[in-house]
Amino acid sequence: MAQSETRVLTAAIPAALADKLAIMAAERDQSPDAIVRQALSAWVEDEEERYRLTLEAIAQADAGLLVDHADVRAWAESLGSDNPLPMPVPKT
Repeated sequence: MAQSETRVLTAAIPAALADKLAIMAAERDQSPDAIVRQALSAWVEDEEERYRLTLEAIAQADAGLLVDHADVRAWAESLGSDNPLPMPVPKT
């Protein structure tokens, strides 16, 4: 397998967090670097998805696909009740 190009980043983290990371790495027979890479990759993916969804929501709002606040509130208040309402859908 070809190795991809890498860069070294430096981050100052609290000592307590570094200690926990070292313990977790040892328990999992992994290096702290590997755990940080996994965590950072997951965070970047989450942020990219959040950004994509935000742009999608803005586009839907711009197109007039909105859900009335009263409908959302009624739906939310019905959750956990004996008769939950169906999730409201956007009105055009």
